[in-house]
Parts: sequence; structure tokens; C-alpha cells
Amino acid sequence: MKTPRKIITFLLMPFIMVSFYNCSSAKMLQNESPFEIGEAYYQESNTDINVYIPIKSNPNNTILDSVYFQGKKTKLELESASLAVGRFKTESTQKQDIIMSNKPYAEYGNKIPKLSEKSPFELKENECVVSYKEENKFKYFKIKNVIQK
Repeated sequence: MKTPRKIITFLLMPFIMVSFYNCSSAKMLQNESPFEIGEAYYQESNTDINVYIPIKSNPNNTILDSVYFQGKKTKLELESASLAVGRFKTESTQKQDIIMSNKPYAEYGNKIPKLSEKSPFELKENECVVSYKEENKFKYFKIKNVIQK
């Protein structure tokens, strides 16, 4: 009688542990941002894509961290107290010269290519997610209708 109970418990325990593990790593979007923002927009050029987030007011002095846009992630930089910018490098600017040789020591100077960090969020082309730090925790909110200028 105890053997089937132990077997069932043994089989169910890993399943339960894995299901709780995924809950803790999920990134939850906040419904509202802790600061007031203006109309976010982005500009494309041959070398990069810049996402601009105007900040109207930030009463809690919230620290902005990163922006997720079009499947990529980059750090946000404060241009001024009222404007945050995320700069995404395009693939054409990231290409480097590499040495190809049949002698292994000749390729020693090649650098490992940097891969862009993928976004954990499913976003439309005109949406972005901003991460910020509040009370030593990272939180996220979505900005819809990011326009192209």
C-alpha cells in the first residue's frame, strides 16, 4: 500500500517544483508607470535605432534601467532630466574584420562577437517595455504606440 503512494509522490514532486520555479522568474508588467511620460518615439538611421522616452515628471526619482524594443534590449541613457534614450546598434555597425587562416595561432586576435540580448516580452513593432528599479527590485511597464519620426 505504501509503495504506490511513494511512487506517485516521487513522480509528482519534480513536476510541482518545476512549475513553481517558472513562476519566480516571470517578468511581470506593471499597469502604470511610477512617473509620467510623454509620447515615446524612435528614429532609424543606417547605423542605429534610437528610442526616445520623454519624462514629464518623476516624483520618486525612479532609476530607469533598460528598454526592450523590436526583440532587442539596451540600456537607457538620460540625455537630460526630461529625456531617456535607448540606442540600438544595427548589425551593419557590429561587423568586425576577422582573420581566417589554416594556422590556429594566426586567428588568436579575433574577438568573440557580441550577441544582442533577446527580449523576454512578446511585443508588436510599435511597442516597447521599460525596466526600472524600485525598492531594489526591477519592475517593467509597457509603452504602446511608439511612433517613428
